[in-house]
Amino acid sequence: MAESNLTGDGRTVTVRVPISIRRRGGRKLVLAPDGTNVTTTPIRRHVDSAMVKAIARAFRWREMLESGQYSTIREIAAAEKINESYVSRVLRLTLLAPKIIETILNGQQPSVLQLDHLMRRFSTDWSEQRTALGSESGGYMCP
Repeated sequence: MAESNLTGDGRTVTVRVPISIRRRGGRKLVLAPDGTNVTTTPIRRHVDSAMVKAIARAFRWREMLESGQYSTIREIAAAEKINESYVSRVLRLTLLAPKIIETILNGQQPSVLQLDHLMRRFSTDWSEQRTALGSESGGYMCP
C-alpha cells in the first residue's frame, strides 16, 4: 500500500499513502484505503433543524388528533394552511424507532441522511427501519 523513497543524499524520505477525501456534512474527511477516518479533528454533531422541526410537528399533530382537537388530517392541513399529503408524510415520522429519533435529535445522524429520506415510505418495524436507513446512509445509523 504505502511506498517510501529515500533521496540520494539520504536526508529526505518521501512516503506515499493512498487516501481518498470525502465530503460529509460539508466537511472534508481523509479516509485511509480501508475506509477508516484519519482526519485528526473530531467530527462535530450537526443537528439538522429541518428534521428536528418535522419530528416535532409530527408529534404535535399526533397529539392534536389523539386529544380530539382535530379529527382528521384534512382539518390539520386546513388549520396549518398546508397540503394534506405533507401532513400525512410528516405524521408517519411518529412511527420511527425511538433510537432513530434520539440519534437525529442529538445530531448524531449520518450527514447523508436527509429529511427527504425520512419522508419516503418506511417499514413500521423498528429493526427494519434501522437496517433500511442505515444502508441508505452508508450503514452508520444507529445500533
